[in-house]
Parts: sequence; structure tokens; C-alpha cells
Amino acid sequence: MKLLVVDDEKMIRQLIAKYAVFDGYEVAEAENGLEGIEAVHKYNPDIIISDIRMPKMDGISMLRTLREEGNKAEVIFLTAYSEFEYAQNALKQGVSDYLLKPINKDALNE
Repeated sequence: MKLLVVDDEKMIRQLIAKYAVFDGYEVAEAENGLEGIEAVHKYNPDIIISDIRMPKMDGISMLRTLREEGNKAEVIFLTAYSEFEYAQNALKQGVSDYLLKPINKDALNE
């Protein structure tokens, strides 16, 4: 299975990638939503784990674009923001899950 991690925080990306590789995933990384879209086109991941708030393009806009293109990858959003509006917008775009940072390996495996 292929996994794409999209987050502007390098340490978060690397930690999630490390967990995923250990669990047998092929992993690609991107720093923001624009790079995320390019990475989806290049790697065609099965799962995308993305931050919501990032520079250049946020995760919700990235997901909206991908859905408009017909991409059906499972998407999990990570965020440090617990406001209902973020979760509501994520759900409208077909997100599979919504996890709050800081993240741990057990939460990713659920």
C-alpha cells in the first residue's frame, strides 16, 4: 500500500513516515497542498495523511481539488486545531478520519 504524508512540519512528516514504513507502507512526502497534489499525481497513494493548515494550499483545498479530479484515496486529516468548523469542512470533502496533534502511533493504526 502507498501512503502520502502532507505536512509543513518536517518532524511530523518524518515521524509518520517512519511509523508507516515500519508497518510495510511505501511512503511519499509533501510539504503543502500544492506539493501534495503533485505527489498524488506522481505516486497515486491509497491513503493520504495531511495537515489541514499549511502554507501555499491547505489540506481541505487540496482534498477538494483531488475529489474534483475523481481521486478516491482515503484521507486522514491531522491538525492542532480542535474547532468544529475544521472538522465540519473536512467531513464535507469526504475525509476518512480527523485526528488531533500531537499524534501517536496507536491513533494512526486505528
